[in-house]
Amino acid sequence: MSSEKSFFQSSIGKKVLMAISGILLYGFVVAHMTGHLLMFQGQDKYNAYAKFLQDLGGLLWVARIGLLVIVIVHILTAVKLTLENQAARPVKYFNQQTNKASYASLTMKYSGLIVLAFIIYHLLHFTFKATHPEFSGMMDTLGRHDVYNMMVVSFTNPLLAIAYILSIGLLCIHLSHGFFSFFQTLGLNSPKIEPKLKLVSNAVGLGIFLGFASVPTAILLKIIS
Repeated sequence: MSSEKSFFQSSIGKKVLMAISGILLYGFVVAHMTGHLLMFQGQDKYNAYAKFLQDLGGLLWVARIGLLVIVIVHILTAVKLTLENQAARPVKYFNQQTNKASYASLTMKYSGLIVLAFIIYHLLHFTFKATHPEFSGMMDTLGRHDVYNMMVVSFTNPLLAIAYILSIGLLCIHLSHGFFSFFQTLGLNSPKIEPKLKLVSNAVGLGIFLGFASVPTAILLKIIS
């Protein structure tokens, strides 16, 4: 146990912890996106999906708490690694070579904070209905929470829809770099496959962005109504 603890306190251990927590969050994002795409199948399908999640009861809260723990671990580990890197190099190089660093890697900590703020608002908006208490009374003809129309009402507001799309864009930039870093951290990268790995990372990030952004875009264009 002490050896495992000392490993995760090391720089390499923290990077492994970042990679593992990141890939778990990646899985959640993909599952969440897949559920959102049910909006294109209509009110009944989407509300049935939402009811299925609500009917999980305690299991859903276990999943939520587990997800929160993973997010906290991911953020704290990132902060510790950043502080360690700064302590190791307290004075910046006079001529920094940043031309090889991607935009995603350079803005990772900023996009991470913005994504965290977005997640908190997203939970207050759709899960706890704190920003829109009127959503609590929205029911469909089968007596289920009308989550479908909650989405439609929300994203008919152009400012909210655009803010959501921009936040998802930052999330996907973050995910794209995280996907690449996962293989880098575990030593699964090499100069030979690096260009292909970067291409796959960008494609995965773009795919997730298009999946999430398609719903508010379709609502704004009245494809979903």
